[in-house]
Amino acid sequence: MGGRLAQHFIDELLVRTDIVELIGSRLELKPAGRDHAACCPFHDEKTPSFTVSRNKQFYHCFGCGAHGNAIGFLMEYDRLPFREAVAELADRVGMTIPAEAEADGPDLRPLHAAIDQAATFFRQQLRGHPEAIDYLKSRGVSGRTAARFALGYAPADSGALLRFAQQHELVEPLRTLGLLAQSKQAEGRLYASLRQRVTFPIRDSRGRTIGFGGRLLDGDGPKYINSTESPIFHKGEALYGLYELQQAARRPARLVVVEGYMDVLLLSEHGIDGALATLGTATTPQHVRRLLRTHPDVVYCFDGDAAGRRAAWRALENTVGELREGSRVGFLFLPEGEDPDSFVRRHGAAELNARLDGAQPLAEFLFSALAGEIDLGTLDGRAQLIERAKPLIARVSTAPLQLLLTERLATLAQADPTRLTRLMQTQAPAPGPAAPARAISRPAAARQGAGGLRRMPLATRLTALLLQWPALCEGERTLELPAVSKARDFELLRQLLDLTRADPQITTGRLLERWRDRPEGARIAALARYELVRSLEQARAEFEAGLEQLMRRAQTERLDELLALKSLDAAQKQELQALLLASRSTAGSGD
Repeated sequence: MGGRLAQHFIDELLVRTDIVELIGSRLELKPAGRDHAACCPFHDEKTPSFTVSRNKQFYHCFGCGAHGNAIGFLMEYDRLPFREAVAELADRVGMTIPAEAEADGPDLRPLHAAIDQAATFFRQQLRGHPEAIDYLKSRGVSGRTAARFALGYAPADSGALLRFAQQHELVEPLRTLGLLAQSKQAEGRLYASLRQRVTFPIRDSRGRTIGFGGRLLDGDGPKYINSTESPIFHKGEALYGLYELQQAARRPARLVVVEGYMDVLLLSEHGIDGALATLGTATTPQHVRRLLRTHPDVVYCFDGDAAGRRAAWRALENTVGELREGSRVGFLFLPEGEDPDSFVRRHGAAELNARLDGAQPLAEFLFSALAGEIDLGTLDGRAQLIERAKPLIARVSTAPLQLLLTERLATLAQADPTRLTRLMQTQAPAPGPAAPARAISRPAAARQGAGGLRRMPLATRLTALLLQWPALCEGERTLELPAVSKARDFELLRQLLDLTRADPQITTGRLLERWRDRPEGARIAALARYELVRSLEQARAEFEAGLEQLMRRAQTERLDELLALKSLDAAQKQELQALLLASRSTAGSGD
């Protein structure tokens, strides 16, 4: 397992890579003003909405929201893991990945090799146990589907896997992977943790087995279990069926998130190839991130009972913060007593697809669930709706969607939209458990102009300008930020300003790479897509004026804080006097 690649290596790799040449080697790009355009490779379209900027070293689709730099394009288009995408670019430009990056970190290859051998063992066992084959047939799983998902069987004999491990010197790796466990009663005897169960290999995007699910055929114990967490298996990140989906010949219409292994198998059996399962755990932000990177359209499909609605609400809470432009998220609740497996067998794929097409948009789910618990005929009820919805809407990183959600909330709460928008821009606490909710995300059909940007908070506008024009900080100009500010995206602006001062030649694509896999990454990517001004001179004029305005606002905030104090120490008095003088000077200048 290689270590983390040094940032200077990634920077140099992106400097040497021309994103137009890279994407042009895979798509037919045509000049479109300052940029290049093509029909998007990530969704079906007849009119090109996919643009590639040589100046920014950045691509973006205004139809489905796909975006990124050269590394991101290879990861999405060629379905490569990060390391392999970097290696592909390095080969193109004649660079060698540093040796220390390969030596750093634990070597997980023995664990991958061991679990692959365990998967082979389980597949061989399935052939010799007709009761397991009969069970799969009774559930409607064909031999073709069983082979595609590499299903196996863990025999009832708890020593069978141990003997196999001893024969192939795999005892220690399989203990680390949790496939062999130590008995607390029988003098520490080792035994197989999966017994008398159909096994479902869980594979990563490279096709490597990282864990197993197991379905009990007979006897006592939970119906479904997973193998334990290990250095190569993390349930909060893995998605069952993702590898198989990536190998499909055609791109599915959407992703369908279900709860069980058999749901994935039966939907695939009936020609619905976009089904993925979260291994029986609640949907996590890591799951959502991976889902939306794979496809912009996601439908959560749950049972219609109370447990299904609770699962949907948890999914919503972890989805709103990961939404990006072009994402479309929906919720489908099946009739009580039905799950996707039973529904598709009873009613067929056409009926399930029709219901998926009509899935409730996330925004509708959010507001209908919250409003269903509240009396909107009262002032207190409408205030309660705002308090419950505010922290969820505040997590949304795409400005157009956040604006639409705020306007919808204003209508329901009979509130003034402008004042509510101001309220939404204040810091919101993390939401606690509540009823299910849902948010809708719409494709970005056109470029956002400066008019749309001006509806954003000031620090956000400046952050977007700096992402578009990193050269704002070159030359002799000294651009300063206030020491502190409560403005949204202020800290992000500070970090960007430091980076662009140090390297005014940095591109938008390289800036994006600095935030890969960081919480602010989606925010950075969203702001990078705005089309603001047409020249560096325009950008500089707006940016410098904005910084001055931000400084005045910060001074006013600090002045209000000091004036609110009952007593001041000597340093605070001196600071207050300086702020008052600055305030009078500004007022006298007519600003």
